Amino acid sequence: MPEYHTIFLVSDRTGITIEGLVRTLLTQFDTVPAERVVRPFCDDADKLEQVVAEINAAAETDMAPPLVYSSIVDPDLRARLKRSRGRVFDIFDVFLPAMSETLHLHSRERVGHAHGIGDYVDYDRRVEAVNFALSFDDGARLKGLEEADLILVGVSRSGKTPTCLYLAMQYKVLAANYPLTEDDFMQGRLPAPLRPLRPRLFGLSISPERLHQIREERRPGSSYASLAQCRREVTAAEALFRATGIPFVDSTNLSIEELAIEIMQRVGVDRPV
Repeated sequence: MPEYHTIFLVSDRTGITIEGLVRTLLTQFDTVPAERVVRPFCDDADKLEQVVAEINAAAETDMAPPLVYSSIVDPDLRARLKRSRGRVFDIFDVFLPAMSETLHLHSRERVGHAHGIGDYVDYDRRVEAVNFALSFDDGARLKGLEEADLILVGVSRSGKTPTCLYLAMQYKVLAANYPLTEDDFMQGRLPAPLRPLRPRLFGLSISPERLHQIREERRPGSSYASLAQCRREVTAAEALFRATGIPFVDSTNLSIEELAIEIMQRVGVDRPV
């Protein structure tokens, strides 16, 4: 049986970068018996000493060295962390020396530039995109819909809203979403507000079984959540996508991140950095 290791994610800012990296790395292992401990904003010696004490205590309790993933910029704090009883993986040690050598430049070791506001134009665009996604969620608003870079369509609870918000926050895409209803399926055509915007539409489908599970959590025992109803709606939605030439993807086994990239690539929306 694998040893138990506490995993520490230590950052001088939010910890978002290191969390994403570690989450990806851990997917390469079938089973990791571990507890994850996130310690953001470790930006001075006192805070770091508290984390080092936690790491050393975990090493004693686990009878194995904790795994410590660090995105701390300050070299003195990084050096102190490496003197803990954990096995430290420092992303700056891994990448910066080789990048510096290749680019013939010295890194500036500035704290907070990965997730700070930085470029105010870029930040304002991100806020605008999030506000747009919220304003045009679930067909709540039609005036101005033509400004959307992308409009997701699909049955209720197929993942349209979280995907739009992710596209807005991560890539500054002006994404709206519009639900398909029984009336649309009976008529066999797109809702009138969407017809002039056909090139910007992208469909989300989902397995009826997964849709049933999601809807049951929201409205248990309702006809809306019944497996038969879910099957009818998914079948009708996919038929409408095919009849109108709308590209679509099955969201059942895709993460929001994967959905976002798949959609942008297939629709041709730019992926800004």
